[in-house]
Amino acid sequence: MYKIILLFLVSTFASHAQILNAESLRKVTDTSGFSGAASLDVNLKRNTNTFFKLSNNIHVQYKMNNHLVLFKNDIAFQKIEGANFENSGIQHIRYNYKIKPRISWEVFAQAQYNKISKIDFRGLFGTGPRFKITTSDTYKFYLGTLAMLEQEEVNDGVTPLQRNFRGSAYFSFSIYPNENMSVVSTTYYQPLIKNFNDYRISSQTSLLVGLFKNFALKTSYTFTYDALPALGIPTSQYDLTTGIAYTFD
Repeated sequence: MYKIILLFLVSTFASHAQILNAESLRKVTDTSGFSGAASLDVNLKRNTNTFFKLSNNIHVQYKMNNHLVLFKNDIAFQKIEGANFENSGIQHIRYNYKIKPRISWEVFAQAQYNKISKIDFRGLFGTGPRFKITTSDTYKFYLGTLAMLEQEEVNDGVTPLQRNFRGSAYFSFSIYPNENMSVVSTTYYQPLIKNFNDYRISSQTSLLVGLFKNFALKTSYTFTYDALPALGIPTSQYDLTTGIAYTFD
């Protein structure tokens, strides 16, 4: 069962969203060494336009004793209104150290671009604790509270280069009805430290159903809200993704 849990969906926020759902990167395993996943997604999405998207993403993690390193790379190609193509991408690396059985410390760095949301570049560096609230094998609850430095370059002709500190609090739960199915939901809240009226919210629920060895059908729904997006970009967006994923140990 836990062989496919990581996928909580590898596309989780994928490169097209604005807040990466790092919970999708974690593979539940008690063994050391490399593991990961790769997936191909077909996506129908609406924000300022309606468009079709094809994306692929790769995740690799390495675990040894109390140490865990995660790496994720996503690239997406999008066809807008049946004509023009746009693209987006994200690279994320995260280090996790288990201080106690239910407390870990995280450090992460992330770079991304998103032409649809007019983000030429967004770089993040953050750190903070992560708490495991439950110990059950059939359901898991986590809480994280991090602080991060953000640099953002927006291509809207109005917004200057931004360098700010943001908070990042998240609540996540995972449910495993049986050994071939998992449901994962994560909600992030990321306010600007100096102005709490400038905040982002992202909530994603993902369903993973095992097909046969190492392969699974994955579907996820993501809703994002940005109180102060780039000029001309709506405050709320949603994303429905379905695809096939391959995992390895």
